[in-house]
Amino acid sequence: MTLDEAVALSLIPDLARFGLVERLRSGDPVLLDQAARLADRARTVRACAAREGIQALAWNDPRFPVPLLAIADSPPVLWYRGALDALDAPAVAIVGSRAASAVALETATRVGADLAAMGITVVSGLARGVDSAAHRGALRTGRTIAVLGSGVDRVYPTEHRGLAEEVAVAGLVVSEYPPGTPPRGFHFPQRNRLISGLSRAVVVIEASERSGSLITAACALDQGREVMAVPGNVLSGRSRGAHALIRDGAKIVEGADDIVVELGHGPEGTRSAAGAATSSLQRPAAAAPVDPLLRAMHAGQPYDLDGLAGLTGVDAVRLLPRLLDLELAGLLRRIDGGRFMRPA
Repeated sequence: MTLDEAVALSLIPDLARFGLVERLRSGDPVLLDQAARLADRARTVRACAAREGIQALAWNDPRFPVPLLAIADSPPVLWYRGALDALDAPAVAIVGSRAASAVALETATRVGADLAAMGITVVSGLARGVDSAAHRGALRTGRTIAVLGSGVDRVYPTEHRGLAEEVAVAGLVVSEYPPGTPPRGFHFPQRNRLISGLSRAVVVIEASERSGSLITAACALDQGREVMAVPGNVLSGRSRGAHALIRDGAKIVEGADDIVVELGHGPEGTRSAAGAATSSLQRPAAAAPVDPLLRAMHAGQPYDLDGLAGLTGVDAVRLLPRLLDLELAGLLRRIDGGRFMRPA
């Protein structure tokens, strides 16, 4: 499938996302026909977007984030502004209240900055409150990704246009919606699956019982990602949603080190400094030569995620983080369609 055909599918407002990538891989004739009929329009939209500095990344491009291909409802295209290498590092999502307390804002800023300093990309939704604080914290020390519920050119809320520009310079602003798409209420719960899908873990800071952040946490659980939460003031009611997550088994987070250790990148039972955590992110390279996953793969042969899961007997959700670690270590190469190949 060409880029313009994939873009054409992104222009269909009611296109069903569930199982879409599998249908595309199998050459579904209905999807191919829809794409062909809209290809001319897609070329026009893509050309107009390019003049505004907005690019499109198709699902079968080797640079497309593999974690998204592993979820059941991946989009056909990501529209983006910024640097795609922001997708290469391990990512953690930070989400929370829009009407956040001063303590929650400070916490989100500090955790975002500390994670980014460790080489971890911070993902959030550019919303008021916790989201924007996490982005601003990450921008101090590293990179961040903002996932929008509108076109990349229709930043919402409008007062965050400047923040979006900063994010695009140091990271990435992305959306599954084509340029010109206005923010709509139902877009935001839908985009939450991309926030969690891009991330290895979702950290919730100050969420009420009906917070949209709990939708992101639910998406994370469905996708096999870790869910963590920062405990808050029990008297204000602002953190009841976060506390409910903790009661249901979410890990308690007091700082970035808790997140890093939980993801297996820091020394067990100790507080890791930023430098130690950065070093630990590179540890898979030392263990990779004897990694059973590498031994199971024939050099030069491409494997998709489901194929590797069948080959190794390891669930795809559990297998994905290892694949990404090996890719970061240079021991696997990602090719088109979200497949992996062991170099000869």
